[in-house]
Amino acid sequence: MLRGLTHLLLPLVGTAAFLNCFTSVDAKLMSRAELRTKQAETVARLKGSLPRADRPNTSSGVKNITFTNPRASDSARLTRELTSHISYYLSFINGGWVYPLCQPSPRFSPVAAPKLFFWFFPPGPQGSVDDLIFWTNGGPGCSSLKGVLQENGPFQWSYGQARPTQNEYSWTNLSSILFLEHPVGTGFSQGKPNITNEDQLAEQVVGFMQQFLEVFRELQGKKLYLSGESYAGMYVPYIANYIYEHPDALKLSLTGFWISDPTLGYDVVQWEIPIVGFVHKYEHVFSFKYVTLQPSGLWDSDDKQVLYLGSQSFMAHLDAVAARCGYADYFDKHWPVLWDVLGFPGSFFEAQSPIYFDREEVKRVIHAPLNVTWAACSDIDVFVGGVDQSLPPAYTVLPNVIERSERAVIVHGLADFFYIADGARIVIQNMTWNGLQGFQKPIKEDSFIVDGMGALGNVHSERGLTYYEVALSGHEVPQFSPKAAFQIMEYLMGFREKS
Repeated sequence: MLRGLTHLLLPLVGTAAFLNCFTSVDAKLMSRAELRTKQAETVARLKGSLPRADRPNTSSGVKNITFTNPRASDSARLTRELTSHISYYLSFINGGWVYPLCQPSPRFSPVAAPKLFFWFFPPGPQGSVDDLIFWTNGGPGCSSLKGVLQENGPFQWSYGQARPTQNEYSWTNLSSILFLEHPVGTGFSQGKPNITNEDQLAEQVVGFMQQFLEVFRELQGKKLYLSGESYAGMYVPYIANYIYEHPDALKLSLTGFWISDPTLGYDVVQWEIPIVGFVHKYEHVFSFKYVTLQPSGLWDSDDKQVLYLGSQSFMAHLDAVAARCGYADYFDKHWPVLWDVLGFPGSFFEAQSPIYFDREEVKRVIHAPLNVTWAACSDIDVFVGGVDQSLPPAYTVLPNVIERSERAVIVHGLADFFYIADGARIVIQNMTWNGLQGFQKPIKEDSFIVDGMGALGNVHSERGLTYYEVALSGHEVPQFSPKAAFQIMEYLMGFREKS
């Protein structure tokens, strides 16, 4: 039976061989030794352009920030305990504070006040002590500890990794960074969700930041950069707007913001309108060219039979042969799920253990509540009734925060199929800021040049907004293209002039 399947594929192989006869006469196959040499050269080139490589590194570990508040000292003690706990996996963690803080709000009694969980990292040896990055994941209800472990924190523990590794593109090479689990109901944060819109969410976050700065007083007066991805495209602009509209609320200088693969407008714009164009762009990946619609046996609300995508006849024949050979669904039945320390993969639910942050010994070490079942994304509604009543930011606060920030960046992975880059382009072109609508000039292809790598997407700047599209990156740009993400953050913070 395997021979039958092979016969079906031979014509395709023959076609490839036939086409190969017409390849350029200058092309040649590399030997294994030549390939390894080329790979070594590539590694050396990338190593030569590691983050902040132009700055002298005269120390090791993290920069020493002495906090005088006793509660901050307690946090430092927690850090030492955490380091001791996971040093079996990772020996180079030498900074970071983890602690729950109550968030004061007139809507709560002291007993009922929520607690928001955070993880703070001081800057690495080449990072700035004058800046503070705030990072939040989206959801709504997804934990920012994903950012810690799999995106821009000082270590990486990504899909399929048995143990963490050092993140050479950690944003701690730029400055201090604060990861916050919010709103209430997210991750280890405790309390009963009571917000209905983004203005209330922003008030909660600023209330937390006020108390955070009372504990870590030495961070007061720093430049603040807000950043986040996905649904944080809602969070960040509203938080920024709240800070700009309440200039005395926070003892920090909000300077700029980053939102990547963000919620900017309505779903019909960011999902439905661009989706067919996206499929055409990657039609050899989706392979829908000869797909037919077939009846499903189900009926919609208008009494019309629902259609589903059927298989092209050739693929159906291959599937039948594979089934006779016993190969059908082999991977589903016999291949292990790609293990992820946070649950497979990230925010997609899959029965799996252990989930690192839900282990009791880990909770004890980081003083997390033992009665909370931690998940990468919450299974409860973090907005009352499950509905965020705020309008998308492009139609409300985003123009204002662009105009009031020194620099603002919107970043999008070109391989993101959750939010599609062309949808972000549509939203931007229909948004008015600094007196004009959209970009006035076209975005140039292959204009985003990453150090040591060459063109890796597109970039365009006008009137205080810089828009990046990162080739080969999915929904989480700091995870899938960390070098590009780091370079973009350098630009946002003024460490490089050109985008």
